[in-house]
Amino acid sequence: MRDELVERLADLGSRTAVVDRDTSYTYSELAQEVRRLGDVLCEGGVRPHDVVVLNGDFSFQSIAAFLALYLNKNVVVPLVTPTEGALSTIEESCAPQHFAKVGDDLDIQPMARGGKVAHETYGRLVDEGTAGLVLLSSGSTGAPKAILHNLDALVEEKLGRRTRVGVKVPNILMFLLFDHIGGINSLLGAVRIGGAAVIPRHRTPDEICALIERHGIRLLPTSPTFLNLILIGGYHREYDLSSLRLITYGTEPMPEELLKRVHAVFPRTKLLQTFGTSETGISTTMSESSSSTYFKISDANVQYRIVDGELQIKSSTQFMGYLNYPSDSLTEDQWFRTGDLAEENADGFIKIKGRAKEVINVGGEKVLPLEVESILLGSPLIDDCVVYGKPNGITGQSVCVDIKPRGAMSRAEARRHLGEFLAGKVEPFKVPSKVTVIDAVSVSERFKKKRLRA
Repeated sequence: MRDELVERLADLGSRTAVVDRDTSYTYSELAQEVRRLGDVLCEGGVRPHDVVVLNGDFSFQSIAAFLALYLNKNVVVPLVTPTEGALSTIEESCAPQHFAKVGDDLDIQPMARGGKVAHETYGRLVDEGTAGLVLLSSGSTGAPKAILHNLDALVEEKLGRRTRVGVKVPNILMFLLFDHIGGINSLLGAVRIGGAAVIPRHRTPDEICALIERHGIRLLPTSPTFLNLILIGGYHREYDLSSLRLITYGTEPMPEELLKRVHAVFPRTKLLQTFGTSETGISTTMSESSSSTYFKISDANVQYRIVDGELQIKSSTQFMGYLNYPSDSLTEDQWFRTGDLAEENADGFIKIKGRAKEVINVGGEKVLPLEVESILLGSPLIDDCVVYGKPNGITGQSVCVDIKPRGAMSRAEARRHLGEFLAGKVEPFKVPSKVTVIDAVSVSERFKKKRLRA
């Protein structure tokens, strides 16, 4: 696949490959930078199959460095923010030999504290002559998991389905992070279709919408939470977003009422729910419609099944294993347990109902936060909300909610409104017993709602 990638970059030639801080680079310039950085890797003592931490977010140079490491058959560990926890996990679990920081140039330094464990999975990569990719999970409930992939398999799956060079293609906004499976998928997707990867300096609704207007962005991969931030801030009215032809949303379930709001604002834009995990890659999907939260996995390389209400996946881009955790998320027959609760309708479309670990148990009764949130977003007085559980000495857990109101609202007013609005729509045990009025819902750097509480 390496020869095919080099040929692909050459074929695309003068077409714009990357727009980084208002500077445009062609595919020819990208190919030239990939070759140059290949020499830099060699001079820095980076040998094939060495493990390299690549520190940086999306940029022209980080994209070129990623591709150069792939061509050099390295195990790449992309890392946007080198926190103490992330570095500790990488050093202890990944046995890295080099730390490559993206800046004015690629600064390569030896890792002072490489791990001592020799992983059999690295040996498999060497034997097969392939590159590797290590992604860290978000680590919201403990130390992040180090997830090992065969990078050749990810590249082959994406670039093996080529698009003709002469076809008009969209610019793609690199919204998702460089060290996220969705970000890697966006990058490879841009190369596959020969589109321009437009890189934001800051992932704020204001800047993202400004870039859409300035560059005529047609494809925006994002999350439900970020779409709601655009609506809450009124940025869809401030900027001309009419160039958008496709909005793909994932990383978290989409509340039905929020989808209605988004569809009303973007009636001529196709809304597509994506599905993927860091362990299995991103699947090709099709939504039942732009106004439906049901979608179908329409990917020949992906199998799925629902067992005891949980969605399970088996894919050709499935991870090789965790480097620091037992692979207990795999069933005996090697299906990945996603942890997503799902249902399937008669036409084979799937709906994600929430995460199994987020279910609130109120005296033996189960409450899905997504269900309550979606109903509350139907209120004209509520901009956003997040539902979560807290320990309760009598019922085990109680349902709590943080509310961002559309206007001024006291806590007493919020409690009264919720009681009236939810009456007859949900069972009494699903009505939040604690209501907090907030200025904004807390979100992660990947623009997912922070829901779990201690």
